[in-house]
Amino acid sequence: MDTSELLIDAYGRIQEEVHAVVDGLDEKTLAARPNDTANSIAWLIWHLTRIQDDHLADAGGYEQVLTADGWYDRLGLPFDPTDTGYGHTSDHVAQVQLSAEQLIGYYDAVHVRTIEYLKTVTDEGLDRIVDRRWTPPVTLGVRLVSVIGDDLEHVGQAAYLKGLLS
Repeated sequence: MDTSELLIDAYGRIQEEVHAVVDGLDEKTLAARPNDTANSIAWLIWHLTRIQDDHLADAGGYEQVLTADGWYDRLGLPFDPTDTGYGHTSDHVAQVQLSAEQLIGYYDAVHVRTIEYLKTVTDEGLDRIVDRRWTPPVTLGVRLVSVIGDDLEHVGQAAYLKGLLS
């Protein structure tokens, strides 16, 4: 197994978990929150998808699926297209009212683009600096692994919330 195949497997596991959490849920359940400061399943899935879309598009030098494929309009959220959910308030979280079809549709579109990009990743490319705003600067390898970690953490939170609500 090479690096590209390993990364594709890891991102495939995220997709499996996203589907397992979202499939079959109605909009009311997706938007439910155990209290006014908690995140909803819809917000968690939207946010992890935004992070994956934003970070991989930046690293890969391509336009985000959100804008390139019309998902910004299809989702109809009141946020700027550059918004990934980082730093959102409770009021922002409450505004993420999406259906399972919207969440899965956007995630799957991002996943397809992610896999296309990951097929081009080589061992040598993992050391390329993709973000100089941090000390030390972030390499492609670190960015790809950090997105995996972030996405799995958030989908795990969504799975816990699904169990809590059922």
